[in-house]
Amino acid sequence: MSRRIDYYFSLQSPWAYIGHQSLRRLADTYDLKLIYKPVLLTGLFSETGGLPLAKRHPARQHYRTVELQRWRDKRGLDFKLWPKHWPFDARLADGVVIAALAAGIDPEPYVQRAYAAVWERELDLAQPAVLIELADAAGLPGEKLVAQAGSDEIRAAYEQNRLDAIAGDVFGSPAYVLDGEVFWGQDRIELLEDALKSGRGPYRPVDRAPI
Repeated sequence: MSRRIDYYFSLQSPWAYIGHQSLRRLADTYDLKLIYKPVLLTGLFSETGGLPLAKRHPARQHYRTVELQRWRDKRGLDFKLWPKHWPFDARLADGVVIAALAAGIDPEPYVQRAYAAVWERELDLAQPAVLIELADAAGLPGEKLVAQAGSDEIRAAYEQNRLDAIAGDVFGSPAYVLDGEVFWGQDRIELLEDALKSGRGPYRPVDRAPI
């Protein structure tokens, strides 16, 4: 029986993009079932004490670009540190993933193209026409899914993903959740693989004993 990974992410997250192919390889190797759970990062950050990039101290902003360059080399990728249309409102782009799932369609071909569209091709994923083109190229019914992505039903599912994330101690993108254990950041994929190899039970938070 396949083991399940809850995959919390947003298509505007560089770290989710950087780790995605490694996650897919892991899923194939260990026969994992990926549960795609796009989440609005601004809402998640505000609820869990994080800060959007522009509000972080310059030292943290500077270090982020250094880390992006390191992982670009490490993962063998070729992407822009500051894409032309980033940041963007990811609600519609993320919503296409949810709409595909609601229609019983595998969103993976679209997800792969969408990540590359942001970070490599510098396209504007806030534009419906761009999303239709990407979905069509992935073999999905683009016009139908983009129209559905703006519906109340999909917005409600998007919000539910945020609530699920908070309830599960998820606070950023990407987060991979195995048996309730959160692995935050694409640089935790190797630790996720260690957990899968060992077959160990999930680690749980340990509260400090009262004094």
